[in-house]
Amino acid sequence: MSKVGVREAVTRAHHEEWARVVAALTRRFGDLDIAEEAAAEAFATAVERWPADGVPPNPGAWLTTTAVRKAIDRIRRENKRDDKHKEAQMVYDNTPPEPVGAIDDDRLRLIFTCCHPALAMEARVALTLRMVGGLTVPEIARAFLVAESAMGQRITRAKAKIKAARIPYRVPAAEDLPGRVSGVLAVLFLVFNEGYLATGPDTDPVRHDLTAEAIRLTRLIRALLPEDGEVAGLLALMLLTEARRTARVSASGELVTLDEQDRGAWDKALIAEGHRLVRERLAAAAAGVAPGRYQILAAINAVHTSARDIRDTDWSQVVALYDQLVHLDPSPIVALNRAIAVAELDGPEVALAAVDRLEDNLAGYHAYHATRADLLRRLGQSQQSRAAYDKAIELAGNTAQTANLTRRRDQLR
Repeated sequence: MSKVGVREAVTRAHHEEWARVVAALTRRFGDLDIAEEAAAEAFATAVERWPADGVPPNPGAWLTTTAVRKAIDRIRRENKRDDKHKEAQMVYDNTPPEPVGAIDDDRLRLIFTCCHPALAMEARVALTLRMVGGLTVPEIARAFLVAESAMGQRITRAKAKIKAARIPYRVPAAEDLPGRVSGVLAVLFLVFNEGYLATGPDTDPVRHDLTAEAIRLTRLIRALLPEDGEVAGLLALMLLTEARRTARVSASGELVTLDEQDRGAWDKALIAEGHRLVRERLAAAAAGVAPGRYQILAAINAVHTSARDIRDTDWSQVVALYDQLVHLDPSPIVALNRAIAVAELDGPEVALAAVDRLEDNLAGYHAYHATRADLLRRLGQSQQSRAAYDKAIELAGNTAQTANLTRRRDQLR
C-alpha cells in the first residue's frame, strides 16, 4: 500500500476506532489519563509501523492490543515499590467486570462517566468530545469559542476530578437515568454537529464517523428511556439532519447551503423515520406535554425536509417554532437562526436589524458575519456585504465553508 493509502488507513482507523480503544482501556484500567495517552501512543505507533508492516487485517484489535501494552508499560514505570501489589492487580487481572446497566456498551458507559453530575456541564461536554468523539483540544475550543489553553485545562481538571472522586465507569441505574440524561444529550448533540460540519481546517468538512456514532448512542439511550420526549426529539433531529449529509458538500469540496441543495439526494428513509418521531412528539404536545429544545429543533427540521423546494417552505411555521424555542433557549445563536427565518417572512431589512443586535455576543462567530453578509447582499449593499464576507471567511472553520463564502463574496459586483 502506498504512503498515502497508509495515512488514509490511519486516519480512518482514528475516526472509527478511537472511542472503542479509549473505552476498552478505561474499562480495564479505570483511568482516563492512562486510556487517552495509551490510545494516542498506539495510533502514533501505527503511523510508524504500518507503512513498513502493512495495515493489519483488524486495525481496531491491533490498536487496542498495542494500547494495552503501552498502558501496562506506563503503569510499571510510574508505580512505586509499595504499589507493586496494586500494579500486579491492574496489569494482570483480566476478570470480566460484573454486568452493569441495561445495555452493555463500553462507549455508552464512557459517556455516562464523562457526563457525571459531579462535573460542571461545560466540563462534561468537553471531556466527552475528547474521550468519545476523539476531537482534538483545538477543535473542541473552536466549538466552545474559547482559548485552546483554557479548554485544555478544563479537560485536565475534569479527568482529575473523575479520578479523585472515583466516579464509576457504568451506565446509571434505571432510577438515576432521567436525572443524568440531559448532559448526555447535550454532548451527543455537539458530537453530531462536529461531524455534520467539522470545525477543524485540516479535517474532512463532514465526518460521517461522528454523526453515525452520535446516532448510534442516541438510539441506545432511547432504548433505555423510550418515553423520554427529548431523547426522541434529539434522535429525530439527528436523523433529519443526517438525511441531508450527502447533499451538504459539492464534488469540488464546497459547502452547499440548504437553499442550493439537491433535495432528490436526501435520504428518504431517514426523513421518514425522523418525521414519524416528530409526529409522535406532536401528539404528546397536543395531550398537554410541553416540547423541549430538541423536539422543537426536530420540528423545524421536519418543516424544512417536508418542502420539495426551498420556495415551498412554510416560513411562518418555522418562525413560530423559533418563537417557542427562544423561550426555552434565549441564546444568541437561536436568535440568529430565527432572524434567518424572519428574513424569508418579513424581508432582509427586518432580519438585519435583529442580527445587528447580536454583535456583542457573536462577533467571533463566523455564521453571524456570513448571515449579515447575505442580508446586506440582498439589500444591495455590496461594499458592506463584502466586508462581512471577509470577516466570515477569516473566522470560518473549514475549507468547505471558506469555499462557499468566497464564491458568494466574489459574485458581488
